[in-house]
Amino acid sequence: MNVVLREFGQVDYTTCWAAMKAFTACREPGDSDELWTVEHPAVFTLGRAGKPEHVLMAGDIPVIRSDRGGQVTYHGPGQQVVYTLLDVRRAGLGPRELVRRLEQGVIDCLAEYAVHAERRPGAPGVYVGAAKLAALGLRIRGAYTYHGLALNVAMDLEPFARINPCGYAGLAVTSLEHLAGPLDAARVRTALVDHLCRNLYPQQDIRLVGETPAVLADVDAP
Repeated sequence: MNVVLREFGQVDYTTCWAAMKAFTACREPGDSDELWTVEHPAVFTLGRAGKPEHVLMAGDIPVIRSDRGGQVTYHGPGQQVVYTLLDVRRAGLGPRELVRRLEQGVIDCLAEYAVHAERRPGAPGVYVGAAKLAALGLRIRGAYTYHGLALNVAMDLEPFARINPCGYAGLAVTSLEHLAGPLDAARVRTALVDHLCRNLYPQQDIRLVGETPAVLADVDAP
């Protein structure tokens, strides 16, 4: 089974969001799943359950209302985002199992850096002790899903203090660099994609097909 991997580098959030919606609206049964790796310039996003009062002091960082699940989070340079554009009907995945597998992919990746992470019932994401290290937010439309997960690799965590992360006042947020020391962000990205594939497609022979990121060209922001 082929899975298309697109590595975009840094992309504006609204441009990427519009491209995901356009891709999902046009895909047909039998089309390959895709994983998009990106970083975003500094932005706060409110999910469908997001309450504006959880943005305490945005300052100079824009706030965007998104159609993903979940509450408020922050994206910025040094955070690895992986958008998972999947045919969940073909994979036989319900929402809870999909979230579980994405969380496990992150947990397995972190184990390579001797970081013991875990999930929390009722609070999607990946945690180390009391601190959140990765956030999840998905949208499922019919047979297809988009949006995905964000892993704090090596980033400025100060903007998280301007919000109630994921709707929880005082929730601590950490990064892989803080826990494991200096690291190669490209290697982390490769490991993360590998472990996500192992969990999303267990017992399947997966071939990652790298393609150019032209899908973002000429897509208008919502």
